[in-house]
Amino acid sequence: MKIELCPNCGSDSYIKSGIVNNRQRFKCKKCNYFFSVNKIGKKIDAYYVNKSLQLYLEGLTYREIERILGVSHVSIMNWVKKYNIKRPYNSDYHPTYKILNASELGDYFQKPENIKGAGVIVTELGDKFMLIKWERFKE
Repeated sequence: MKIELCPNCGSDSYIKSGIVNNRQRFKCKKCNYFFSVNKIGKKIDAYYVNKSLQLYLEGLTYREIERILGVSHVSIMNWVKKYNIKRPYNSDYHPTYKILNASELGDYFQKPENIKGAGVIVTELGDKFMLIKWERFKE
């Protein structure tokens, strides 16, 4: 990976300064800051970040999202912290979740009693769909 600027001062004048943990170290000539080549690491597709944050806002737990999307619950927690996501709290509603394929989803919406008196959202999960339904708690 090519280094273009010092991460401390933004200068483009630096020199090689040894190897630490099999990574090239550099020294900035301007501010004398030592730095290494950034690790590229494993990048997760933005689709999964967006989908996990959506599901988190819909009320799913970290582990439920992990089981659905196959992304670590720790990664999801880190994204929630990174983007400062706050889940709205409303105890008057109770969400239920269903995973359906396209034909099952069509059949579900054919019956009016399935959606009467409730809020429904459908989100895509690969070749299936997740249906989230909110019903008022019965007093």
